[in-house]
Amino acid sequence: LMRPLQGCRGRGVVVGTVTLCLAAGWALQTPGGVSLVVPQPNINATVAQNILLSVEYSCRGIATIEWKHVSSWGTTSIVEWRSGNYVNISTVYKDRVTTFENGSIQLLNVGMRDAGYYFVTVTEEYGTNAYGTIIVNVYEIIYEDLHFVAVLFAFLAAVSAILICFMWLCNKSLHLFQKKTTHKLTASTTEEIELETIEC
Repeated sequence: LMRPLQGCRGRGVVVGTVTLCLAAGWALQTPGGVSLVVPQPNINATVAQNILLSVEYSCRGIATIEWKHVSSWGTTSIVEWRSGNYVNISTVYKDRVTTFENGSIQLLNVGMRDAGYYFVTVTEEYGTNAYGTIIVNVYEIIYEDLHFVAVLFAFLAAVSAILICFMWLCNKSLHLFQKKTTHKLTASTTEEIELETIEC
């Protein structure tokens, strides 16, 4: 009785192992499953800079990638494309967006209105989705203000230098004029003294 039971157990283990292997193989062949990685979820940029909204996706089938921008001005569709196929860029972003095979996009010449949330959706052909979000902050260029201050300072320094030179010239002219006047007065006083001496 013991031997047949061991035989059944042995067959059960073999059948179980084969079934498990078949199930694993079937699961590997079954489509489905898309993953998405966002390495930099927060980006700080300055006006007129180019920024890369970087993502990396992987899936078994053909994927459709879609990017949207959400801000206080509303929601705007940026671009949608299918890997190895068409690319549909919104007219608002024409000539400002470059797409990459890994799902990333580059946004050229950003402005203050480009600040906000960027949502990426990767949809596999069998219906599974993956989502990612990148927050973009756009700041005014500080060095432009400093440039204005520097130019203003240089202008004021030049005006001050011109005024100082003008005042120096005026002072020099006044000094020369006073010297001539004093010389004339001295000459006329000497003549008066000579006249008085003659009269005496």
